[in-house]
Amino acid sequence: MNCIIVDDEPLAREGVLSIVSDIGSIQVIGSFSNALTALDFMKQSPVDLIFLDIHLPQVTGLEFAAQLPKETLIIFTTAYPQYALKSYELDAIDYLLKPLEKERLEKAVNKAVAYKKLLSAETVKNTIEGNTTDFLLIKSDRRYYKVPFQEIRFIEGLKDYIVIHTNKQKLITAMNLKTVHQKIATKKMIRVSKSYIVNMDHIDSFDNHTIYIGEFEIPLGEIFRKDFFDNYSKGTLGSEL
Repeated sequence: MNCIIVDDEPLAREGVLSIVSDIGSIQVIGSFSNALTALDFMKQSPVDLIFLDIHLPQVTGLEFAAQLPKETLIIFTTAYPQYALKSYELDAIDYLLKPLEKERLEKAVNKAVAYKKLLSAETVKNTIEGNTTDFLLIKSDRRYYKVPFQEIRFIEGLKDYIVIHTNKQKLITAMNLKTVHQKIATKKMIRVSKSYIVNMDHIDSFDNHTIYIGEFEIPLGEIFRKDFFDNYSKGTLGSEL
């Protein structure tokens, strides 16, 4: 898997490079100080993953991300926490705050590598064929698989696909998050952002901005926050918003 680094700060580019160079599953093929130069490079060389700053000259990281092909994955690296929710609307793999921590960046890279494999030709043949109040029916390789809602931890929107995270595995299917949410008959599965549906039974903790399920940190979107608090607490946390 290859990647490029786009950041207007030379020290920041060197910092990402020094960490990523030690990860055997990824290769850095370019480093750029602005989005326009990076875009020119990508016209000649396909890129799997971009480490992308947000405050860039001429074209911001968010504007650049909106122009990228769906095959290219993004990890934002920035000093500004306020753009996190916007980044997930652009299907970012992760959002890392500077100064970057080695373990955190490695975790983001591993996630990107795993998703690149999930997006391979074979895995996207899964389709959701039906549902009840208790389970989804997913078709894969001419067989139907029963996926109980109680085993689904959360569902993540990624590009033109969704990733269903269960207790045992990840399942990917070509469908947008809005469509799958309409197919789900249980009230246990609730939309919490433009990129995530969570199973309320699997939530470990939460605050005004983040829901924690195991090792996963799931952003809680502003327009979904009130409905989430109302549904999860039956209205008892309304005064905490």
